[in-house]
Amino acid sequence: QDYTWEDHGYSLINRLYPEVGQLLDEKFQVVCSLTYHTMATLRGVDTSVLRRAIWNYVHCVFGIRYDDYDYGEVNQLLERSLKIYIKTVACYPEKTTRRVYTQFWRHFKHLEKV
Repeated sequence: QDYTWEDHGYSLINRLYPEVGQLLDEKFQVVCSLTYHTMATLRGVDTSVLRRAIWNYVHCVFGIRYDDYDYGEVNQLLERSLKIYIKTVACYPEKTTRRVYTQFWRHFKHLEKV
């Protein structure tokens, strides 16, 4: 069975450290919903599909795969240069360079890339 915050993390933290459970849950929900609804020059864009693809690719880099997720979405939405950046940051942060950072999403603002 896959680990999820809702099914496993929240109940565990509430059992071990009840004062923090609700606070962490609120912060987790805020982080999951962060978006400016922009992509480069476009406004009013639902970025949840892209963010989900990035999230699942990061998990994939660490060997975690979910049976109920279509990984074709990752290949469709994440260009090779972005995958290289994600893998470098996740696995070899000391090798992250400005060049690797500037190679993906060239028309995007810094805030959208971070």
